[in-house]
Amino acid sequence: MEKGTLLEYRLQGERRLAVADRPDGKKNWIVIDEFGQSQSLPPRQISYEVTGEQYKPTDIPRFRQDAEPYIDPSSLEVAWEILVEEGQGVNPPELAQFLFSEQTPVACYAAYLLLSEDKLYFKQKGDRYEPRPVSQVNDLKHQQEVERQKQQEWEEFVARVERSLAGEQAEWSNSDRIRIEALERYAAQGEDAKDRATAKETLSALERPDSSQGAFDLLVDLGLWSEHENLFVRRTQLPTYFSTKVLEVAHRCLTSPPPDPDADNRLDLTHLKVYTIDDESTEEIDDGLSVESLEDGRRRLWVHIADPTRWLTPGDELDLEARRRCTTVYLPTGMVPMFPPELATGPMSLVQGEICPALSFGIVLDDNGAVEDYTIHPSIIKPTYRLTYHDVDEMLQLGIQAEPEIAQIAESAKKRQQWRDSQGAIAISMPESTIKVCGDEIFVEVLDDSPARQLVAEMMILTGEVAGHFGQRENIPLPFRSQPTPELPPPEELQLLPPGPVRACAIRRCMPRSEMSTKPGRHASLALDNYTQVTSPIRRYSDLLAHFQIKAYLRGDEVPFSSQDLQDVMLSISSSIKEASVVERQTNRYWALEYLRRHPNQVWQVLVLRWLREEENLGLILLEELGMELPWRFPRAVSLGERLEVQVTHSDPREDQINFQEMLYQTAQTSIN
Repeated sequence: MEKGTLLEYRLQGERRLAVADRPDGKKNWIVIDEFGQSQSLPPRQISYEVTGEQYKPTDIPRFRQDAEPYIDPSSLEVAWEILVEEGQGVNPPELAQFLFSEQTPVACYAAYLLLSEDKLYFKQKGDRYEPRPVSQVNDLKHQQEVERQKQQEWEEFVARVERSLAGEQAEWSNSDRIRIEALERYAAQGEDAKDRATAKETLSALERPDSSQGAFDLLVDLGLWSEHENLFVRRTQLPTYFSTKVLEVAHRCLTSPPPDPDADNRLDLTHLKVYTIDDESTEEIDDGLSVESLEDGRRRLWVHIADPTRWLTPGDELDLEARRRCTTVYLPTGMVPMFPPELATGPMSLVQGEICPALSFGIVLDDNGAVEDYTIHPSIIKPTYRLTYHDVDEMLQLGIQAEPEIAQIAESAKKRQQWRDSQGAIAISMPESTIKVCGDEIFVEVLDDSPARQLVAEMMILTGEVAGHFGQRENIPLPFRSQPTPELPPPEELQLLPPGPVRACAIRRCMPRSEMSTKPGRHASLALDNYTQVTSPIRRYSDLLAHFQIKAYLRGDEVPFSSQDLQDVMLSISSSIKEASVVERQTNRYWALEYLRRHPNQVWQVLVLRWLREEENLGLILLEELGMELPWRFPRAVSLGERLEVQVTHSDPREDQINFQEMLYQTAQTSIN
């Protein structure tokens, strides 16, 4: 190399031009750029030498300007089309002669720039550039077009987001949805989200905090989420919508009902007066009650259960969807149903005044309340009255003569409860509440353990006993429910606890979880030797399984599930059932804390229920007016069963945090200060 040679070199990936000034050691050269700055370059950093003329640093801007007219990438495609047919490679001087019919330093450098910048037509091999095959160029063009479209979609997405944030209405494209869903997963799952990089790219482009909270806030600002978005649901596999295919199947059921496999065997019970009793907001009506007077003076209780198996068969689209969901999930903001709503609240339900298919259990009790006789039939019924628990409580209190059946059912329920008590039933009476969110309003209702609720509960338990006994007697594999015998505290120890919720809470802690199996076993708290749940087949998949089995047996068909098949299905849905239960519990707690957050000045009376960690003064309190149980670290020594008056000092439902202050304690501290 000589002094005055014009060089191209790379500095942090950027092209730079400089003029060689003098050697620096054995290999390096001192070069001077157009701004007069000098530096030492090793040979490996030099990417091109302009030969044929000598230059000064002040010539560089003019050289660069002279080269610009030659740099037309489209001309490179023309050269490639010819050279690829001939199978010839080129170097920069040869390309300059081919394209510009000259080999001046400026033309050669321009040819070099075209070749070195090209990623499509030529591939460098040593000092020469080989034309890529036609097929490879076509593939690369396709990739470039895909990347161009992606970049265009990205830019349009960012523009739509910015317009939406400015208050304009946005119409999101399919590619937008992919990015929005990535934001949703990042907001819900944080660093565990598999496509968090896509979400972070969006947040970075919008100069938003790179965090799950940043993603959450963006979704709220875009109006895609509410500030109370249910992250518990979004962190699970809980399906919140039905696929188009499932909805199409449901629609066909409504417009072209499938044949009823039990049409010839259904017992016509439309002459009976049928009462359905539920909360006013209940839409899936799955049980009804009747009384029939027998000739010998006895009464037969009829418990009619909705028959969704009339509309589906094991293994079909509706059954598999119900199995995937495994339960209807009840949340303060609404329910996530197991079946499409148009079926669940329509032909599957026991709708007042309509002829409905049912699975009816006719039961005769003896004088003590034990089951004396029973019969089970697929049936048709015509529900007469749709009543609420409040309606039934009022009817029982007033002794309505026009509906003596209600009093008769209540009398049987009471007798039935007394019989179970005599068998060792364990009743745990704790305040319960329901939380409903309507718009921006939160409503909390404490559920009274009223006669109507006790009546319905006893009839459902009775039906479960009959179904379990029938399954055991006829050797039908069913999802039997059992509960191990608990180890309760000694009576003298329980007597030391205040009666009511405190004592009930102590007993509840000792109760083992119920178990599901294909073999019957004793259910300790219900005091039954056989029990299976069959009364909510629209809302619980295990109940639906029992219906499939019982109805097939009654038809004389082979049951659809062997004992092993049934066990496999039960195992497959067990985790989903637990997950749904956790979501319900977490969501209710969230809205409970939000309700308390909105009432900072309210004074609540609480009951000290039990210790969580007594050595740390951490216990569980019951807000009696709301039926809520919450932990609290007491600021002073307290006793179980003690009642306190408190206010909420801090409640953050998103962080699952709440704290209280005791009113009397606060007053005392203020007076001391």
